[in-house]
Amino acid sequence: MNANPALAAIVDLDLQIASDAADLPAFDDLLLWVAEALNGEQDTASLTIRLVDNPESQQLNHDYRGKDAPTNVLSFPFELPPGIDDPDVKALLGDLIICAPVVAREAAEQGKPVAHHWAHMVVHGTLHLLGYDHIDPADAEIMESLERRILATLDIPDPYWLENHLPTGTPPL
Repeated sequence: MNANPALAAIVDLDLQIASDAADLPAFDDLLLWVAEALNGEQDTASLTIRLVDNPESQQLNHDYRGKDAPTNVLSFPFELPPGIDDPDVKALLGDLIICAPVVAREAAEQGKPVAHHWAHMVVHGTLHLLGYDHIDPADAEIMESLERRILATLDIPDPYWLENHLPTGTPPL
């Protein structure tokens, strides 16, 4: 793969493609989205992004979250052993598993370009690897704010605009 040298110096990305989808993002796009998500929190990062289809996503979601359905992105942060102060080890973020058919379906349902939704899923997952979460409403606001700001630097509109502008109880498109 021909990676952008400037981005490859920031992000060491192991890309695993286990999907039959035809419209997967380019390696350099994935690098860019991860680099933007680092948002100055780390100078370098090493992670794996695995692009999968529904069966693998569903199995992992069931095994690790108790939910028997495929999901858009799963994040598996690397846990640094105590007493390790090696910068190369500290750069290890973990793994993202992104389900291509779910990303494509959600983009269509939400009426947004699939590339924008891919960027959002990579940014969202990377923020999880950095320790952000959205279980608590206050934490969700912090994380969503960061996502909006990061995606804006990529000229991608607010991914939460639609759900924030629907009447209460209205399902997304």
